[in-house]
Amino acid sequence: MSDVLNLVLFSGTADKLHAAATLAAGAAAMERPVNVLVQYWALDAFRSSRIESDLGLSFDATVEGTKRPVKGTKSIAWLEAFRMAKELGEMTIYACTGSMDTLGIDFASLDPIVDAEAGVATFLMAAGDGQIVFI
Repeated sequence: MSDVLNLVLFSGTADKLHAAATLAAGAAAMERPVNVLVQYWALDAFRSSRIESDLGLSFDATVEGTKRPVKGTKSIAWLEAFRMAKELGEMTIYACTGSMDTLGIDFASLDPIVDAEAGVATFLMAAGDGQIVFI
């Protein structure tokens, strides 16, 4: 198996984006290349107009009956963790072209942290035989 870490991001909530960014930064720090395919609601979170917004938490990341995060979830913001991963090593963030079409998102509206547009086939070619984690 290749040492490349490949992440497919579907969720646009801050807790899921943070988990992905933490994995990416850890792999980059270990000199493992990282490919990230951003789809659907995660892609929406990478729009320049939304990337600094409070994206909320998924239901299972909150204290029951509230919108307060579970204790211990304070840490580096997800966007900063992705930026750190890019500084630490080789990481490419791809915007899923199918998701862009479905949501009507133009590549120019995405934050510059997103490197390129790619379809699933392009992402899978970059992934090679490396592990793929879906978040």
